[in-house]
Amino acid sequence: MADLQDELHTTSEVGELDDLPDPFAGPQPYTPVSDPDTAPLERAHAILAAHPVADGYSGLPWALRHLPWFDLELGESSVDTDVPRLREGHVGALFWSLHLPESIGGDRAVGATLEQLDLVKTVVGAHPEGLRLARTAGETADVRHCGRVAVLLGPAGAAALGDSLGILRSLHALGLRVLTLSGVSWASEAGLTRFGEEVLREMNRLGVLADLSGASADTVRRALAVSKAPVVCTRSAARALRPHPANLPDELLAELGAAKGLCMVPLTAEQTGPSVRDVADHLDHVRALAGAECVGLSGTYDAGTAHPQDLADASCYPHLIAELLRRDWSESDIALLTWGNVQRVLRGADFTARAAQERREPSTAKISDLDG
Repeated sequence: MADLQDELHTTSEVGELDDLPDPFAGPQPYTPVSDPDTAPLERAHAILAAHPVADGYSGLPWALRHLPWFDLELGESSVDTDVPRLREGHVGALFWSLHLPESIGGDRAVGATLEQLDLVKTVVGAHPEGLRLARTAGETADVRHCGRVAVLLGPAGAAALGDSLGILRSLHALGLRVLTLSGVSWASEAGLTRFGEEVLREMNRLGVLADLSGASADTVRRALAVSKAPVVCTRSAARALRPHPANLPDELLAELGAAKGLCMVPLTAEQTGPSVRDVADHLDHVRALAGAECVGLSGTYDAGTAHPQDLADASCYPHLIAELLRRDWSESDIALLTWGNVQRVLRGADFTARAAQERREPSTAKISDLDG
């Protein structure tokens, strides 16, 4: 991640931001919330009650499009996620994916993404006792304290922009918080083009997080160099343990950690393996290479993928946390994994946006101007 602090110190227009708390600061002192002598599963529930899961990826919106009727408040057996199971699993926030099937591209992708946004807002509005929309770290915490589950919008696919920064701003105004940088001409196997870098700068100005899961190594490295906000990988595990294209090799995990990004390990059999132990192995590996402040969780429920044993749906997070406790993960590291690290990157994106808006007007660049 590019050094935001250096730019702030040399830019007089944002002097009033200097006394804000540093969103990239390390973890605060931690007070244990459970007795180390109790059984791991009981301790897991106690820790998650205080530090719930912020889930990095839910495919629920697209799954709900295919149901004629559903009720997430009472419970919905047709999907992996509903309010009772979110509460049983101690999920306090989750990102609802706006990704589309690969067959939908071009102008259709823009319209279909808007339809997804509309559906999410309709679904959340129809379940006010369990769900509430949130955009910022503060709103996410407020929703949790009100006893609801915070729903954040994204990631969306880069094709949803239609190569237009104006559409990016419109999607942000509708609540978009995460955009995946892959699958378009300006974010491809060759890396970010000049227009792609301009998209990323505009995302920084707005406070939209860059998702690099599935992006090429060149795109990942260039995004780390250009972005002044933390980047995230919403569905990436360790390629050294499982050779999946979306998993990250060790050198990129180390670079992501050095940039204070966030690798959210998916709970899918394809990417992490068939058991809870396999998922825990990936979490151990990512933590060792990137650091405890750079690892998170991504349920990837309702995304059409198989899940490891004992992690079949959104209620199962305590089983994973119990396994980590058996591996001597500290409660403070688990608190970062489940909740603290997502809060950090959300605060970092908002801090960067407030600073950037003081010195940068909305970009009017066009792909034809920058990429020819």
